[in-house]
Amino acid sequence: MSIYIDTPIQYIKGVGPKLSEVFRKRGILTAGDLLHWYPRAYQDQRAANNISSLQVGQTVSVKGRVLRVSSVPMGKSTRRIHEVLIGDSSGRIPCKFFRTPYRGYFERFKVEQEVRVTGKLIEYRGIKQFQHPTIEMISGEEPEEDALIPLYTETDGLSPAKLKKIINTVIDQLIDHPEVENKERIVGVPDELPKWIKSTYDLLDRDKALKYIHQPLVDQAASYFNFEADSQKRLIFDEFFWLELHLAMKKAGYEKARTQPIVNDKKMLISQLLKKLPFTLTGAQERSLQEIYEDMKNPHPMHRLVQGDVGSGKTLVALLSALYVIEMGYQATIMAPTEILAEQHYQNAKKLLEPLGVQVALLTSQVKGKKREQICKYIQMGEFQLVVGTHALIQEDVIFNKLSLAIIDEQHRFGVEQRSLLKHKGDEPHFLVMTATPIPRTLAMTVYGDLDVSVIDELPQGRQPIVTRSVFENKRSKVFEFLGEQVAKGRQAYIVYPLVEESESMDLKNATAEYENIQKMYPNYKVGLLHGKLKSEEKDQIMRSFKRNEIQILVSTTVIEVGVDVPNANIMVIEHSERFGLSQLHQLRGRVGRGTHKSYCVLMLSYQSSQEARDRAQTMVQYLDGFKIAEADLEQRGPGEFLGRRQSGLAGFKLANLVRDMKILMQARKAAFELVSKDPFLQQNQHQSLKQQLELKYHHYVG
Repeated sequence: MSIYIDTPIQYIKGVGPKLSEVFRKRGILTAGDLLHWYPRAYQDQRAANNISSLQVGQTVSVKGRVLRVSSVPMGKSTRRIHEVLIGDSSGRIPCKFFRTPYRGYFERFKVEQEVRVTGKLIEYRGIKQFQHPTIEMISGEEPEEDALIPLYTETDGLSPAKLKKIINTVIDQLIDHPEVENKERIVGVPDELPKWIKSTYDLLDRDKALKYIHQPLVDQAASYFNFEADSQKRLIFDEFFWLELHLAMKKAGYEKARTQPIVNDKKMLISQLLKKLPFTLTGAQERSLQEIYEDMKNPHPMHRLVQGDVGSGKTLVALLSALYVIEMGYQATIMAPTEILAEQHYQNAKKLLEPLGVQVALLTSQVKGKKREQICKYIQMGEFQLVVGTHALIQEDVIFNKLSLAIIDEQHRFGVEQRSLLKHKGDEPHFLVMTATPIPRTLAMTVYGDLDVSVIDELPQGRQPIVTRSVFENKRSKVFEFLGEQVAKGRQAYIVYPLVEESESMDLKNATAEYENIQKMYPNYKVGLLHGKLKSEEKDQIMRSFKRNEIQILVSTTVIEVGVDVPNANIMVIEHSERFGLSQLHQLRGRVGRGTHKSYCVLMLSYQSSQEARDRAQTMVQYLDGFKIAEADLEQRGPGEFLGRRQSGLAGFKLANLVRDMKILMQARKAAFELVSKDPFLQQNQHQSLKQQLELKYHHYVG
């Protein structure tokens, strides 16, 4: 029986119904899916490594015998640390596991059994070790011809030898010896990439790339380890290219749409506001504003992202952008993810813009009945030139008179549909989105590649640096003594916990229990409790009380990560900081340091903290610059985790890595945008299969 790219996995020789279910759980349904299950690493059996020769930081392969298999509890939790101790004539090395790969994994190891271990060697507390390596049994002599062996994610019910045999069967019939011709089926492996792109960037044909990723060439061993083999480069290019093509098509769609150009050379209202400010704009703010003003002079709508660190002055840039269109007789709107943030923007706008004669409205779910009806009536009449609000802005009864600029704050908190609804409140309005999560340039290109990007990378003058310290649990009493001293001086404090309530599976302090302890510790001060299980109205009320200094100490979970501005709060203590990522820690720290008082952030670490967690804490101590922290975060966690799974496209990267493969990303981006500039609607015959695949992958109709 011939194999085609869409042949169901169960009909491939050696699979059958039972094994096909194992593949199905891995998301592998067809022969094509199997070819795209890439090796996670390669094992070089030519290397004559012994344990004493191993170097920290290397990904290595070593033979040895099992000396001991053991497990110990992890702290007070029910979880366990498993260890397989391996030895040879030169020494011994522990293999640590913090989770079980699959049921029965450790029971299969017997003392004195010969095994091969492959993984990255690290050093933790002065001890060299492997963490979650691949351990394979050796039975008899290892064959010489398998000098470079692909390693796949271990799967219960599927041995590495069996998987390799099935993949080789597919390669043989689909790539090496495909059916000569079949008018009803796709023969071989389709390659949608135009010849000129493959030639320009010296890329392998797709079928050869898929063959050699699974059947690596021994003479290119070093290239495979460094992800520089020709087969890897082609498949990495493909992953980037499809996403960049999707973004290039979206951008072309924006530029195709027509809108009324807004030319405001006088900028009288802007000049009046700048004269009243007690400070001057930073160079980064001025640069961003100039980019925004130039965009709005164009006959197609602006789609721009303004990204800047916490406290960098994005809100002022938004208000000055709104003034640009308001002065020319248009309306602007700002949509924020929470009521309290919307209210904060509203108060700032009233204070700065109403003295200039600009009428500002606030529209949230709390505005109801006749008051809402009246506000909506005045919005439709054009009486309100700036409307600030939450999701309430996208309700059907909100009709703008001449909406020209839509601004979204913390845009990652809104879905695509919500952003689209706001956009359709006007006739192709200009679109400005803001984020306080600094994103490295390479990542911004990939996630926001359809947007032009402005970066505010300077903090306003007078902002005091936040003193950051990392301490272990034995210093807790001194930390809380210092916190008490600050509150006694009239300041306010945040204490953040990773959990709302006690958990049986995790030995961690939690906000609810510690709230009671903190109350006893500081009986003379008002202590508040804030967490995600509270209703929105309760959360907003607590934050308002904290802002008015009716609460002096706020015990909280990460719900304060993006929140209200409290200039009087100058100290933050983050318990179990090892449980938080760098981005979260940076956002939390940004809640303090907003006033004139010297501010502090203390990262509390438990003794069980991993080396990675300690490194994160040290990064926070070392850097205040959010962009430097973002670069470190990207390197430590990789792009998928950095952005979260909601960001479409990145979850589909199987091989590509934005840090390691930046050069290939730039090539793929250049190729995709050049292709769209040559053929904006992918109408040429040579691009038809490309067009079909794009529509399948991203549900992106190319019309």
